[in-house]
Amino acid sequence: MSVFTHLVVELGQLLEPVLAESAAAAAIVLFTVLVRFALHPLSRAAFRGATPVAGCLPVLLQLPVFFLMYQAFSSADELLAHRLFAAPLGARWVEALGEGGLFGAQGLVFIGLFAAIGVVAAWSAVRGRRAAALAAASAPVVPTAGRGNGNGKAKAKAKAGGQVVAGVSAEQQEVMRKLGGVLPLLSFGTLITAAVVPLAAGLYLLTTTAWSVAERAWLQHRAAAGAAASASDAGAKRSSL
Repeated sequence: MSVFTHLVVELGQLLEPVLAESAAAAAIVLFTVLVRFALHPLSRAAFRGATPVAGCLPVLLQLPVFFLMYQAFSSADELLAHRLFAAPLGARWVEALGEGGLFGAQGLVFIGLFAAIGVVAAWSAVRGRRAAALAAASAPVVPTAGRGNGNGKAKAKAKAGGQVVAGVSAEQQEVMRKLGGVLPLLSFGTLITAAVVPLAAGLYLLTTTAWSVAERAWLQHRAAAGAAASASDAGAKRSSL
């Protein structure tokens, strides 16, 4: 029995008096939350832009966890017997369709999983588009003729017909705005993955995706609150002079 399998089994046994046969599914959710909580400092550093590597580490460190989840519920005898309501945690959507069709007992469990992932993906898409729109609206626009290179840095110069936003041309800004509307839709790709992996891995994907969206929303809220507090303090200091 691997360390991961042992941990999930132990968590499931703790939750079994309350959740009965769905205890292992709850253990997966709890295990995922613990993993994401441990990775939160890296996610926070990535949000602040501390280092380029920090943005990749949370994703890379989750890949072994997902692989272990996939392997455990594809071959581990200790976990294959556990279920989420009517569906075995090791079952895939295609197998559920063969056990009663789309609206059979197992099929309904997968429909519930897909619906929850869709809600999280839609939330992520809405927040992503809103953030892109706010960034475009708040970016300073300076008329310019090009970029000077006397000291290797971009310089804004006046010219009719050209614009630079924070050192980015109007054409580049438009491309970024379009990408800001398209990239959030990639979160719906999680639905495709959840349809081909075991149900247990789908639960992991749902939990980690929901955590990512909620975590980013919380970090953005704290950043906005901090900026507002700083602006208020600066205003109070100016008024006292």
